[in-house]
Amino acid sequence: MFAVIKAGGKQYRVAAEEQITVMSLAGEAGEVVTFSDVLLVEKDGAAQIGAPFVAGASVKGEIVEQSRGPKVISFKKRRRKNSKRKRGHRQDLTIVRITEVVA
Repeated sequence: MFAVIKAGGKQYRVAAEEQITVMSLAGEAGEVVTFSDVLLVEKDGAAQIGAPFVAGASVKGEIVEQSRGPKVISFKKRRRKNSKRKRGHRQDLTIVRITEVVA
């Protein structure tokens, strides 16, 4: 049994006992989160497709840790103008372990 959920503007295919990395969610490690935006639920070969969401379906998970992504450097240089700019960015991420898919 698996589901497709929407979290942080992105879609994730999840099943029980999987870990996913999503954009930053509020909460500490050990807290339970519920994803109610379920786009698809597949159970025993039969799929329920939402329009846009499946009614009564949800996915429960537990926050494992709050972390940060790798550093991305944005460097811009304009030739012959002695002009350059260097900026770094690290995205805040949350690692979530899926506990169950409720159809």
